[in-house]
Amino acid sequence: MFLGLLFALIAGCLVGLQNIFNSKVNEKAGSWVTTAIVLGIGFLASFFLGFLFEGKELFNLTNIQWWHWFSGLLGIGVVTGIVQAIKFLGPTFAISIVLTSQLGFAVLWDSLGWLGLEKVPLTEKQLLGVLIIIAGVIVFKWSEGAGAEKAPVSRNKKAEVL
Repeated sequence: MFLGLLFALIAGCLVGLQNIFNSKVNEKAGSWVTTAIVLGIGFLASFFLGFLFEGKELFNLTNIQWWHWFSGLLGIGVVTGIVQAIKFLGPTFAISIVLTSQLGFAVLWDSLGWLGLEKVPLTEKQLLGVLIIIAGVIVFKWSEGAGAEKAPVSRNKKAEVL
């Protein structure tokens, strides 16, 4: 369990850093170039590392369902959606909504047993946990206006026009 928690913490940190980098690239290059760069470099790096660590086993794709191949296309939506959300909402609020959405949909898919997942009954405690997180995001957003003399957040002017 410790390793799982450690990997989850590292992944969360890396996602946060990636989102900062992606938003900076997006400011200069636009959403589609950002998405192409992120996924292109990610492909090259994962291909190289996969070949380095797994060798020919990297190409053993016999047990993959045909619909699993759409995962890469979902990555386009993930990167583009997060970059646009950050542009319009700012990094912290956008990511809090993304994470809440991830949790909510994971609970939904688990409880329904969709996409080949083992069906896990939805409990009142799980539902309460998701609702508490949603309430936390709302409180976080409302608290932005509560601070006295808060410095204005600089947003991309294109986002305000769109």
